[in-house]
Amino acid sequence: MQGSELTQYLAEFLQISNYKDYAPNGLQIEGKDRVKTIVTGVTACQALIDSAIALNADALLVHHGFFWKGESEVITGMKYRRIKSLIKHDINLYGYHLPLDGHPMLGNNAELGRALGVIDAEAIEASPQGLVWQGRLDMPMAVTEFAQLLNNVLGRDPLHLGEGDRQIQHLAWCTGGAQDYIDFAVSQGADAFISGEVSERTFHSAMEQNIHYFAAGHHATERFGIKALGEHLAEKFGLVHHFVDIPNPV
Repeated sequence: MQGSELTQYLAEFLQISNYKDYAPNGLQIEGKDRVKTIVTGVTACQALIDSAIALNADALLVHHGFFWKGESEVITGMKYRRIKSLIKHDINLYGYHLPLDGHPMLGNNAELGRALGVIDAEAIEASPQGLVWQGRLDMPMAVTEFAQLLNNVLGRDPLHLGEGDRQIQHLAWCTGGAQDYIDFAVSQGADAFISGEVSERTFHSAMEQNIHYFAAGHHATERFGIKALGEHLAEKFGLVHHFVDIPNPV
């Protein structure tokens, strides 16, 4: 398919105009006109770019792309090397941040809820940009059981904050660096809130508001959406798709 077709389709499918974001969503680095092979991954790091080159990709689709608000505007050092590699090999770079978190079908939040077996998973409209989701487990779980479920699904031990024997059934979650939505989760009556990262203040919020908090990994919680997007595009347009997971303990 033509790169312009892919750009337009993704803009509409992911409804990028609905989000106020920290980086541009859509085509960030222009490459060849014709797209047949796509590579997807979480972050446009050099290792992922090198993998895209090795796989003869025409386009690289990521959740964390380039040109973040507040970063230096000059193209030097690490940023230069990354961009140079993409341009040299004529690879299109597409980045989709908040639109990929919030997509109701294959976004990071939707996919995480599905992977955990959450019932009645849905976005909470009253949350910031509708990015916090909620749902319930089929049966209440002890903290240790739920931590093991997260480990099984994400492949890493989550950091648990909170105490007491309150069992977990009503969940709220927001993938990535959304630890400060814990107070909103409390307001929704959640037994537990899941996100990717943790701050010093998160500990006190969890302890003083009697909620279990699980920092399950920024990278780990955001692997699902971009992979699902690549699979969707491959099925719909007959593209060759490779998902490349670059390990990241954060």
